[in-house]
Amino acid sequence: MSEFKVNKTYAEINEKIKSGKVVVVTAEEMVDIVKENGPIEAAREVDVVTTGTFAPMCSSGAFINFGHSKPGIKASKTWLNNVPAYAGIAAVDCYIGATEPCEEDPLNRVHPGEFNYGGGHVIHDLIAGEEVHLLATAYGTQCYPNRRVEKMVTLKDLPYAVLCNPRNAYQNYACAINMSTKTVYTYMGVLKPRASNANYSTSGQLSPLFNDPLCKTIGIGTKIFLGGGTGWVSFQGTQYNPNVESTPMGAPVRPARTLMLTGDMKTMNPKFVVGVSILGYGPSLSMGVGIPIPILNEEMAAYTGVGNDDLFTQILDYGNDYPTGNAKSLQQVSYAELMSGTIRFQGKDVPTSPLSSIVMAREICDILKTQITEGEFLITEPQGMLP
Repeated sequence: MSEFKVNKTYAEINEKIKSGKVVVVTAEEMVDIVKENGPIEAAREVDVVTTGTFAPMCSSGAFINFGHSKPGIKASKTWLNNVPAYAGIAAVDCYIGATEPCEEDPLNRVHPGEFNYGGGHVIHDLIAGEEVHLLATAYGTQCYPNRRVEKMVTLKDLPYAVLCNPRNAYQNYACAINMSTKTVYTYMGVLKPRASNANYSTSGQLSPLFNDPLCKTIGIGTKIFLGGGTGWVSFQGTQYNPNVESTPMGAPVRPARTLMLTGDMKTMNPKFVVGVSILGYGPSLSMGVGIPIPILNEEMAAYTGVGNDDLFTQILDYGNDYPTGNAKSLQQVSYAELMSGTIRFQGKDVPTSPLSSIVMAREICDILKTQITEGEFLITEPQGMLP
């Protein structure tokens, strides 16, 4: 017999979705419901909680097949808008990474010494329906004699274009500060000297892996909102690390789990897949990710009921310590404090700024809520659990 007072199955929740009787709330709404009614009553009332995040996710990219030429070509090097894409796969397949910079900016958007255009922008441009310049070169073989292909392509022209992101939806991330005497330019943004500002990049109580901290419902085969379309959790992400200290509710207080995500680019919306340029770091890709959490029991209700006051991260020095690989926590801080706009650090008030967008995260939660409520999105049971 189960230890829980409330027990639901994936099939039962999906039947409610199909019949229009499902109760769906956002992660933000669930915090108040659990606080007012407790996890048992919340589990009886709510069937699905929607989560969302939108932020730069550097470990992203796309597998692209650009179609066979006549005569055939076995591409050894490829470029999309002068951004190198790895071609050591087979014939006309390549992989373009979000942080790969262009070799010579085709749109003259690059200032000397800065890379403003890269793989993330190419991915966005394709999803937005824009033409992209393709160049492929080869050494030539008897079965693939062609040595060069050059043409303009759109996403519709491509036989295959799938987003495959090795590390997305980080379960917590550090807060960056700069203790040195000079301004530093990092993937966490511009950090002013002497701890004059602090940057963070997590959507807190809306974040997917904060709402299922032990990955009890998120696993291989979980259906998700990815870039405005449908995506899937295909494996644990790179740098996946569940062995970190956590709160009593299982939420890690340091960077922990990540997800490898895949999805068909042809279903996506450029609003939720945006190429970005981070000053002094280079190009990246801001991704919109939303994951529905089925409330199978009061345990899942309790996890999804944790708010920003009870979610924490560590402040690290990106001026001196981080570049050396020896960064240690200077202070623990809650997401409620970070999102207030100011934190108290070493006796002074320090302004905070998010790299993630709470506005976009809320929109993703609302879109997913509508899709489930209207029967357009069913919940999937993982086919394999994450470590």
